[in-house]
Amino acid sequence: MTQHAKHVPVAMTIAGSDSGGGAGIQADLKTFAALGVYGTSIITAITAQNTQIVAAIHEVPLEIIAAQIDTVIADIGIDVLKTGMLSSTAIIELVAERIGKYALDRIVVDPVMVAKGGDRLLQESAVEALQTMLIPLATIVTPNAPEAEALTGRKVASVADARQAAKTIVEELGAKCAVVKGGHLDGPAIDVFYDGREFHEFRAKRIQTTSTHGTGCTFASAVAAYLAHGYEPVEAVARAKRYVTQAILKAYPIGQGHGPLNHFYRLKEPQS
Repeated sequence: MTQHAKHVPVAMTIAGSDSGGGAGIQADLKTFAALGVYGTSIITAITAQNTQIVAAIHEVPLEIIAAQIDTVIADIGIDVLKTGMLSSTAIIELVAERIGKYALDRIVVDPVMVAKGGDRLLQESAVEALQTMLIPLATIVTPNAPEAEALTGRKVASVADARQAAKTIVEELGAKCAVVKGGHLDGPAIDVFYDGREFHEFRAKRIQTTSTHGTGCTFASAVAAYLAHGYEPVEAVARAKRYVTQAILKAYPIGQGHGPLNHFYRLKEPQS
C-alpha cells in the first residue's frame, strides 16, 4: 500500500471555464498547484474567450453542477471552497445550499461580475442573490472597486471609500472578512482588509502592464490556498497579495489584449 507522507490540502473552485486559459477555473487550478494545494474544479459555465473578448457563454445545467460538487466531496473531500463566476440566481442558490449541506466553513467568495474586456459575467438579477445568499456564508469576500460598488451601493473611488465598502460587506452583508482590491483606484495598488475589528492595508507599487487577465481569480484562489495551509485570513491575504504581485511582474506576453499572469513564476524558465 502506498503511504502518504502528509495530508495535501484540497481546495475546490466553483467557477466558469476560460478557453483562453488566463482566468476562471484555469487560473484557479494553476494557482492552487503553484501554492502546494490540490485543486478540484466545479464548472458552472463554458466561455468562449481570449485575451480580448468573451465571445459566448453557456451555463452548465444545475443538475450537472450539483453532481460535480457531490461527486468530488464524496471521494476527495474539501478543505477550502473558492467561488468565482456564478452567473445566475439559480446557480448561487445551488452553491449556497451545498455549502449548508456539507457544513463548509472556509469559503472565499470572488464576486465575479464583469470580465476584463467589459463583458458581463453575472446577470444583474443575480446581484441580490449574491448579497443575501452567498456573502453571509463567506470567510472572505474579494471584490475589486466596481464590484464593491455594486455590492454596497456606495461609490468606491478612494482608499477611504474602500474602507467603508469593506466595512459594509462585513457589518451589513454578513461576511466574516472582506478585502476590497485597489487595482481600479488611482495611485499605488492598495488593498483594504477588514475583519469586523480592524483594518489592514496591503500596498504594492502599481505595475504598468497589460498582463492582468485573471488577476482577481488568481488573488482569490491564492487566498483560498493559504487558508487551506492553515493561515489566518489577514495573513492569507498578505501572502496572496505578494504572490499576485510577482505573478504580474514576471508575466510574459500572451495574446493581443489583456494577457494572463505567470502563475508558475517560481519555476525556472523552460529550456528552448
